[in-house]
Amino acid sequence: MLTVAGIALTAGCGADEPAAAPPTTTVAPIPTTTAPLELPSAGLPTVDPYADQPLIERTEWTAGEDGARLLVFPTEAGRRTPFPGAENRAWLEVLTAAPEADTAGMYDQFRCHWVWARLAAPNKPSWNLEPWRPAVGYDAVVQAACNPGGPER
Repeated sequence: MLTVAGIALTAGCGADEPAAAPPTTTVAPIPTTTAPLELPSAGLPTVDPYADQPLIERTEWTAGEDGARLLVFPTEAGRRTPFPGAENRAWLEVLTAAPEADTAGMYDQFRCHWVWARLAAPNKPSWNLEPWRPAVGYDAVVQAACNPGGPER
């Protein structure tokens, strides 16, 4: 009998020589998370320059032509921050002020405004999020200029 890596191996019936060790293969471990790999981004700050400032001034529910609308008013810090984690902090500020906004469709609209409207219309007074708009996924929201299911009115 031959012992390899703590495993006893027995030679075939009647063989005079010990069995050869089984071939070894290397298997990569299965990842335990599905989060994308985040690589450092050149030029982005590693410290939040607006950490001590609110990113959202206020929120306000109004009635629009098609239904309810949440107006989100970003602060100057919210309009300018380049910090990678600021989007999540800003969304938490929105949810603190308007917890009923916590839906996938509303988050996708917010994210679209955070990423794209800040660039395209940096001085827009408010970002309008509507719960009646369909939850179609972030990419489709961006394709619809942050307004899936119809134009902004």
